Amino acid sequence: MDQDLRKWPPINLRPEYITTKIIIMKNLYYYLSAFLLFVCLTACKTTTPTAEKTTDITGKTWKLTELNGQPIQLKNPKNNPYFKLNTEGMRYEGHAGCNGFGGTYEIKPEVMRIKFNQGMSTMMACEDLETEQLFTKAVLAADNYSVNGNTLTLNKARMAPLAKFVLQP
Repeated sequence: MDQDLRKWPPINLRPEYITTKIIIMKNLYYYLSAFLLFVCLTACKTTTPTAEKTTDITGKTWKLTELNGQPIQLKNPKNNPYFKLNTEGMRYEGHAGCNGFGGTYEIKPEVMRIKFNQGMSTMMACEDLETEQLFTKAVLAADNYSVNGNTLTLNKARMAPLAKFVLQP
C-alpha cells in the first residue's frame, strides 16, 4: 500500500509539465474567447436586403414617364399608359393610353433580363395612337431592365432607354 501512495496523484507534477499545461490552457482560453466574440458579433449583425429583392419589379404597377428619352405628352393625362407584371402565369397586363394589352413575359431578375412575348390588345380608335404605338413597340422590343429607386427603365441591348416608368402608388 505504501507504494501505491507514492504514485499519488496519478499526474505528472514536474514544474516544466505544469508550466506547459498552463500556457496551453491560457492560449485555449484566449482562442475560445475570440471565437465566441466573433460568433456573438456576427449573430447580432443586421442584414440588408439583397439587390434581387430591391429590384423586384413583379406585382407592381409601373406608369410611363418617358419614351425614347423624351417625356411623354398626352392629350388626356388621365389615360397615362401603365403595365403590371403578374407572377401568376408570368403574364403582363396594362393600358397603353386607350387600349388595353396583355401577354406573357420571361424574366431573369438575377441578370435583369426580360422578354415580353407578343400578346393581345384591344383595337379602339383613340387620339393618342402615336404614343400608344410607341409604347407597345418599346415594351415588346425591351430585352433588359434597370431599377433605380422607384424608376424602372426598359432597354434594348446597349441602346438608350426605350421607356422609363415610375412606380405607381
